[in-house]
Amino acid sequence: MSDTYDCIIVGAGPAGLGAALYTARDRMKTLILEKFMPGGQIINTDRIENYPGIERIDGAGLIMQMQKQVENFGAEIKTGCEVSGLEKLQDGNIAVYCDEDKYTARTVILTPGSDYRKLGVPGEEEFRNAGAGVSYCGTCDAPFYKGREVVAVGGGNTAVEETLHLTKFAQKVTMLHRRDEFRAAKILIEELLEKANEPNSNLIIKYSTVATAIEGQGKVQSAKLKNVKTGQEEDYPCDGVFIFIGMVPNTGFLKGFVELTDRGFIKCDCAYLRTSVPGVFVAGDCRIGAAMQLATAVGDGVVAAMMLKQYFRDPAWWNEPVSDLLQPGGW
Repeated sequence: MSDTYDCIIVGAGPAGLGAALYTARDRMKTLILEKFMPGGQIINTDRIENYPGIERIDGAGLIMQMQKQVENFGAEIKTGCEVSGLEKLQDGNIAVYCDEDKYTARTVILTPGSDYRKLGVPGEEEFRNAGAGVSYCGTCDAPFYKGREVVAVGGGNTAVEETLHLTKFAQKVTMLHRRDEFRAAKILIEELLEKANEPNSNLIIKYSTVATAIEGQGKVQSAKLKNVKTGQEEDYPCDGVFIFIGMVPNTGFLKGFVELTDRGFIKCDCAYLRTSVPGVFVAGDCRIGAAMQLATAVGDGVVAAMMLKQYFRDPAWWNEPVSDLLQPGGW
């Protein structure tokens, strides 16, 4: 393809659509490449109540509105286009490869997102939404379980923080950890144990325990638990299962192109969202330091879209340190 875009956005989730709204509205020639369909993980969410300005909406409805908005401003979206690699060209542009197709752009915003790490047990996919009872985000879905009983799975920092958040809403929270001690930060473990040891605490911790199945009729009604040391199993009644065992960034195609962490997250400066490759920005859950929230993913996309204009003005800016002299609001 001979045409050169001002910006190619890899991924049509909330971060990618947020970026495209700003680039397209600024009359930049914008192409979004999406391997499946617009939406990312949020499209599987049946209730969103924490997106500012919208009291309640489902993920598919929100994405439909966002897609229509960016297309009305002239952004082009190509679905079924899985990006296999990128290349920095000698003329300074960036080539993006999808199967047999090649697209070029002055800048690229990487928004491939991340997937929740799954337990891989029976019932997990069947009940995977807030209404049915399997969730991967306590911050998002805890309010839906007010006065109910839930199980939380995990042992890292995020698991501890999210489980403590659940105790503010649920009547009873049972935390499962496959080991006999936590690997989270000491200060978080102390807070967790303090909560669990309170008189009449609504937090129970089960060590050396895993969930082997999630069961119910139309919604979660119980989890099958197993003690990994004794082999003892039990059917544990609950209204929901929260799974906090990590995220897997969708960045395998970027190895050798931009700098990644050992876990595959894209390294960047978290102010301007510049990666190790000039002209290539990052936004959303695939980057280091991401808050893993819908609103922050969209915000990332907006920041990246605004910052690329600075790169257009002065490519040498890429190597300058973060400065409060740069005032995006004044553009």
